[in-house]
Amino acid sequence: MTITVLYGTESGNSELIAQDINDRLQQDGHESEVFDLQDFEPESITADNFYIIVCSTHGEGELPNTALPFFEKFKDFAGDLTGVRYAMFGLGDTFYEETYSQGSEHLDRRFTELGATRVGDYGRHDASSWDLPSDVALEWLPGVLGAEAKGS
Repeated sequence: MTITVLYGTESGNSELIAQDINDRLQQDGHESEVFDLQDFEPESITADNFYIIVCSTHGEGELPNTALPFFEKFKDFAGDLTGVRYAMFGLGDTFYEETYSQGSEHLDRRFTELGATRVGDYGRHDASSWDLPSDVALEWLPGVLGAEAKGS
């Protein structure tokens, strides 16, 4: 099984996190690949892969620029994603209480609406914290991989 790491970014943080996750996966012997969401088609999502999505939040809880083209197609996508498993890591700032991490939640809702199953804890990074985003993501990753291995 290939692990596909997808990212949507505005300033590049999600891309860096996705690359760090991909590097860790490959160091640990997993077959993985990373794509910017703007270069990925909803029709490419299959149950043969496991997906890790890293997405920031922009403006007032909106998706970042590189996720918008994918999401526009994803909203109209009528495929059945039953059997597709994924994990979600969102970025945001708790200073903006009502919109914290909303960018990733737009994607998460659509994956679920189409029948996909999110595994593991929902990962999040708070820009108001002193934690480095990649450090938080790499601490989150083993739990997700463990949940995926257990099939839950």
